[in-house]
Amino acid sequence: MDWVEGIGLLAGVIGVLGWYPQVKRIWVDKKADGISVPSFTAIAISLFLWLAYGIIKKSIAIIIANILALTVIIAIAVGAYRIQSAN
Repeated sequence: MDWVEGIGLLAGVIGVLGWYPQVKRIWVDKKADGISVPSFTAIAISLFLWLAYGIIKKSIAIIIANILALTVIIAIAVGAYRIQSAN
């Protein structure tokens, strides 16, 4: 992996870690107030398109970062939907 891909991969991992407080709030604390499921759905669609772009460009950093980000965003959206539906 060249250094440019390394920078992209590091940026992607740091960006994904930034979502940890939301994941904890939803899955551990069971609180979803203030979470917009439609917004997170739009973010997931955007990330999916970035993933497709990364695959087309054969950029391992874009691919890995967007797989990780999609996983986290889907977990937030699904968790928030479950909590909000139960109330």
